[in-house]
Amino acid sequence: MYHRVAYLSLALVLSASHASPILTQRTVSIPASLFDDFVLYTKYSSAAYQLVCPSPLGKTLIRSFETGPTPGFIALDTTREEIIVSFRGTFSLADAVTDAKVLLAPFVSPGVIELSNVTVHRGFLDAFNNVAEDVLAAVRTELEKFPAYKVVVTGHSLGGAIAALAAPSLKTALPKANVKLFTFGQPRVGNRQYAQYVEDLIGVDNIFRAVHTLDGVPTMVPRLWGYEHFATEYWQFRDPLPFTPTPPCTTVTKCVGGEDPACSDSIPSTGINPFHLVYFGQVMAVNPQLCS
Repeated sequence: MYHRVAYLSLALVLSASHASPILTQRTVSIPASLFDDFVLYTKYSSAAYQLVCPSPLGKTLIRSFETGPTPGFIALDTTREEIIVSFRGTFSLADAVTDAKVLLAPFVSPGVIELSNVTVHRGFLDAFNNVAEDVLAAVRTELEKFPAYKVVVTGHSLGGAIAALAAPSLKTALPKANVKLFTFGQPRVGNRQYAQYVEDLIGVDNIFRAVHTLDGVPTMVPRLWGYEHFATEYWQFRDPLPFTPTPPCTTVTKCVGGEDPACSDSIPSTGINPFHLVYFGQVMAVNPQLCS
């Protein structure tokens, strides 16, 4: 149970992210409104960890996948006019990364057209395919009722990897949908052709792949194995200092491309660590109030 071990050293997150000489001051920040979006979708990603989530962030629950092999939910926000698809992470991410399913496999999934040379992590693909048809059907039904609503796909850790497969599947099956992808601590999911496919299909301006300071999971699956991240990465290179007038959005920089050497790829991966468990003020998985 890596979460239980890491929570014991959670206090290291604040101290180390301020003190590390690697995490230097950056010159580019993000808009405050985007920072607020990161906070919001982090909460949806954290809520997916709850065993029961009858009302995600107080919104209408459309469908839950609580009892299946790939937990998560679909929620409806009529105020922001969004359909939110959130996938849960897992306690066995390390096993998923290191077992035989780490081998790349063709991206074959409901809603996805036949692709050439586009391969993805077999374990992540199996996890998404467990619920792919149900997700597509539920989102399609909601879009028939609310055709102007955005579809936001999100998740943390393994949930982020599954979201990174769900978003292109939804966009391909529902080409008129306005699909946005927000992931947090997402490991690499597929090869270079997959990364290019996702960028071209969804658009780099609709992809928000967040990495928290020294989180080792995003680089846990090495590029040597044929994997590559898609753009756009947003690296929170340091945590906001408390009790200061400095806007927290200045702690996040928009990176260039999928593997910007000046962003999180500049940090040697230490795998699953305390930084993986905290995103934009949320200690992932521990707040049941997000579901009421």
